[in-house]
Amino acid sequence: MAINATPGLTPASAPAEQAGQYLMFTLGSETFACPIHSIREIIECPAMTAIPLSPAFLRGVINLRGAVVPVIDLSVRFERGLTTLGERTCIVIVEIESGDVTQLLGVIVDGVTAVLEVERHDIESKPSLGSGIRAEFVAGMIRRDDLFVLMLDMARVLSNDELEGLVALEQQSYTEGTAQS
Repeated sequence: MAINATPGLTPASAPAEQAGQYLMFTLGSETFACPIHSIREIIECPAMTAIPLSPAFLRGVINLRGAVVPVIDLSVRFERGLTTLGERTCIVIVEIESGDVTQLLGVIVDGVTAVLEVERHDIESKPSLGSGIRAEFVAGMIRRDDLFVLMLDMARVLSNDELEGLVALEQQSYTEGTAQS
């Protein structure tokens, strides 16, 4: 059971509020973190196939060793504009569970900066003002010395309806690929 998860939508394992390792990454000039247990891998940003009539934050899909993986532009999702693909831009592959289906999602970030070991006392409640991101996307804040980093709840970055739509897209792509074989 996940704490702070949208009904029917849970991270691949433990909740973000726990101590452990967190992946630190940048979007523009800001640094964010998410629990490493939900990260499958980090890849260079390959060419993506655009999907017509999809939400603006869905940059497209990639082929990851035969799996169709939707790629989300977090900057667009946070209403900050399209991420400019650069030398350090990468895709963080995240596992999200929806019901009995585990969904792989790619998340475009400007760069990965570190893996940080976080103790429980380093974690504070999410800020009530000023993050510029929808409150339900934020699981808390890492505070260590002068470092303040928003912890993202990757299960909430996508709403239930949007995630179900992405799962349906992946299943449709798989069905079409199987039918052509």
